[in-house]
Amino acid sequence: MKVVVLGSGSGGNATLVEGADGVRVLVDAGFSGRDLETRLRAVGVEPESLSALFITHEHGDHTRGMGVLARRFGLALYLTPITRSACDALLLGREDVREYCSAASLRIGSLEVRPFLTVHDAADPVAVTVRDVLTGDKLGIATDLGRPTATVRAALAECHVLVLEANHDEAMLWRGPYPWSVKQRIASSHGHLSNHASGELARELFHPGLVSVVLAHLSEHCNDGGLASDVVGAVLADLGYAGALTVARQDRPLEPLDVPTIRRLAAPAQLTLL
Repeated sequence: MKVVVLGSGSGGNATLVEGADGVRVLVDAGFSGRDLETRLRAVGVEPESLSALFITHEHGDHTRGMGVLARRFGLALYLTPITRSACDALLLGREDVREYCSAASLRIGSLEVRPFLTVHDAADPVAVTVRDVLTGDKLGIATDLGRPTATVRAALAECHVLVLEANHDEAMLWRGPYPWSVKQRIASSHGHLSNHASGELARELFHPGLVSVVLAHLSEHCNDGGLASDVVGAVLADLGYAGALTVARQDRPLEPLDVPTIRRLAAPAQLTLL
């Protein structure tokens, strides 16, 4: 499995996942169609090589380019029925829409996608894990969480790579430029995870096989990459975590993660702890 966070933040979110069999799935498409094409080509991937788009909820920073990309390249577009209805304005009826529900996993090539419900102020929000059945690699993508429920914790257990929300610093949020109502929404149990909440969730999800954590969906006005990394990194360091901790950018893709290679390189160090 290879994973590339093409961009993450309030302005757009998209993560590319490639299976061992070469199948490529884009989880969320929150940039314009043209921008998504540019970002894909920047990491050496032609858009027409994608097999599917998988959308987690209807907010524009997750759906903006989905219709354009699906139509232009004939891609399968996975939506829950409620999410499909909520973002109907982005669809023209020519898309290959395939409905899914949070109660069942689905297979796209060697990739097993398991959606699970989250608490967020969207019509039918989910997060996902993606497991490559050929290698056993497991990825969790969990942004727009609101709060980490028991369902979220159970679904994200034993991930090798976590793309985890660290949206805001509490002090920066309350001092920030947003209207009071927006601040309340962000800080609510249906909003977004703070750095400290992200750190606590990372503590619960830590296990010896975790090799990479990517902090995602950082607020442009109410967070700082260094601060988020310090807060979550301190928690992970206390647990003896020796893997990578990176912060997703809004303006450009991160370097690709080759998960089997990272796991193989990390294995000797992990074995010495047992």
